Amino acid sequence: MRIILALLTLSLATGCSMSSKLKKLDGEEYSHYMALRVYLDQPDGAGKRGKTERKEFFKLKTRAERDQWLKDQGHWDRFYQYAPHIRQKIIDGQVQVGWDKHMVYMAWGRPYLRRKLPGRKAQRSEMFIYRFEELQDHSHQVWVKGSKDTYKAARLYLKELIVDDDKLAEIREKEGAW
Repeated sequence: MRIILALLTLSLATGCSMSSKLKKLDGEEYSHYMALRVYLDQPDGAGKRGKTERKEFFKLKTRAERDQWLKDQGHWDRFYQYAPHIRQKIIDGQVQVGWDKHMVYMAWGRPYLRRKLPGRKAQRSEMFIYRFEELQDHSHQVWVKGSKDTYKAARLYLKELIVDDDKLAEIREKEGAW
């Protein structure tokens, strides 16, 4: 399963300028940007913080400057704290039980829906719901609002993730339209 295709589709959907900016990143830099972009997209009380951070990132001319910026903003270690084989699974979207919620965010983005789950043994339980589509070539990707791929989807389905105390406890796949 290559979730990275969905991330690329999202990037291309945001316009040609973003596409051209992504092209200047080498393979490793592209991978860590795609994993960390979920934090650059995160709005806070200021509203457009994410767009401002992405613009700041892409204004920098060299990889060294962009890497240092990620470190200065506190984003670098979110991805590089993990062993190389785990980072590769994040890049490939191979989410697994036992991961923390931030690993899931980096692999699949923020969930389509989040719900609190009362009555579980954990102090804090949530359900993350992701929409997925299987394309005609049998590749799978996280559904992206406004994506041109949805009309080509051979199958639409949901993945429900049970997260107890910020750790992924269970993954369920549900068939059917959403």
